[in-house]
Amino acid sequence: MSRRLLILAMFLLTALAPARAETLIASISSHQIQITSNYTGDQLTVFGLVERDGRTASRGDPYDLVITVRGPRRMLLVREKERLGPIWINRTQRRFPDSPVFLSVSSNRPLSEILSPDTALRERIGLANADRPPPLSFDVDAPLARFQAGMIRMLEEKGLYAENERGVTFLSGTLFSAPIEVPATAPTGPYEIDIVLYSGGVPLARQSTNFEVVKTGLEQGLATGAHERSFLYGLATVALALLLGWLASVVFRRD
Repeated sequence: MSRRLLILAMFLLTALAPARAETLIASISSHQIQITSNYTGDQLTVFGLVERDGRTASRGDPYDLVITVRGPRRMLLVREKERLGPIWINRTQRRFPDSPVFLSVSSNRPLSEILSPDTALRERIGLANADRPPPLSFDVDAPLARFQAGMIRMLEEKGLYAENERGVTFLSGTLFSAPIEVPATAPTGPYEIDIVLYSGGVPLARQSTNFEVVKTGLEQGLATGAHERSFLYGLATVALALLLGWLASVVFRRD
């Protein structure tokens, strides 16, 4: 009798559990970007489809996709300069520990049309919210917000932070693709890709994947030598500089 009750309870739990109407199936064109001597940046493509449950009725709102790419995390330091007479001096500074050096946010339409500002802040969507910790209170640290805005502006100028409001293309009702530009200034290390499906401002499904940027060939050998054998690397650099200086003096010597 108890076995029958257990089976009946499991059946009821399965029947009452909310079914996932949509599922994201996504991948990227390559999981590794190799830096060579003629490297000038690269491009990856995120592609996939939205798999729908056949029993689910069509939604009144269209699908929206937001793809966030975060690069290697570092300690970022932002200084505020102040003019003192004819010179500029560093006034104050703020540290942003464990912050992504690279950050790219792509969507199929402007984020303001997909999410409300409060939802974007809660879901950490957009350049200003993607790496912000969840708010602990309603107080806003105005100086911190000013420094964060300055950090985003400087990294945007370097091409490391970008927001592309038309970066995702729906090839059909459920099939999508999105190119991700990785500039030559992007650092080596692991990168995370977070893909979120929305409809009517409500998140429906999420998937994550990753790739890495690595050095290969001579560049990798030099980088490894500089870190693992720094003393010998320094001696070799000094010796090479002296040799090139001596060769230049011989070539351009006037008799």
